[in-house]
Amino acid sequence: MPTLHIFAALWPLPGDASAHGPTLDQHLLLNLWIALGLLTLVHVILLTGLTLRRAAPAKNWVVEYLPLTLLALVFAGLTLKAERLWAATRYTGASLTALQVEVTGMQFAWYVRYPGMDATFGRTMPKFVEPGAGNPLGIDPSDEHGTDDIVSSELVLPLDREVDIKLEALDVMHGFAIPEMRLKQNAIPGQTTHLHFTPTKTGTYAILCTQLCGLGHYRMQANLRVVTPEAFAAWLAVKAGR
Repeated sequence: MPTLHIFAALWPLPGDASAHGPTLDQHLLLNLWIALGLLTLVHVILLTGLTLRRAAPAKNWVVEYLPLTLLALVFAGLTLKAERLWAATRYTGASLTALQVEVTGMQFAWYVRYPGMDATFGRTMPKFVEPGAGNPLGIDPSDEHGTDDIVSSELVLPLDREVDIKLEALDVMHGFAIPEMRLKQNAIPGQTTHLHFTPTKTGTYAILCTQLCGLGHYRMQANLRVVTPEAFAAWLAVKAGR
């Protein structure tokens, strides 16, 4: 059995539950196979140099520079592919039919907001932030677009529908991560980041914070629940009081 298969059996990756996950996993395995090949080659060269009799060095451009050139091309190709995979969930826009969801990190919780029936998020202002009084995101009460916004402590998404997440932070940097969705992105105060993905398996998945955001960092967790479209519509109706 190949060495990487042994490692994969002992330390498997988290289950994949997103549409872009298989491509990312394949790229990771490709990098590991190349790293294993280079490690083997280095040891072969080292052992050969230790066992063979030394000869007078001869200048040979091919021997000296061709391996380095090939290695540089390989790593350049891997870098370009990795950048394309990264851009697929960060820099290329989501489809027009994607579900719009806002996720905000603050010490020490994740808050999720849905735009409601008017499909428009209400305006938020720092002076209205009241974590213990039912307005943790600071939704402006004078903005009519915010009256039907739904704020939740869990992220609930429908199966097989693309979601466009608007990621923000209110206080310090937080690390938004869902391993099964192959997502990891810093939430930075004063900056809005978009990432989009499509969940492909129902279930409950942990939302983690991967930045040391304070003394309560250990409890900054939430859940992502992927449900059927019908269950999602029913959940929204209950949250909206309909």
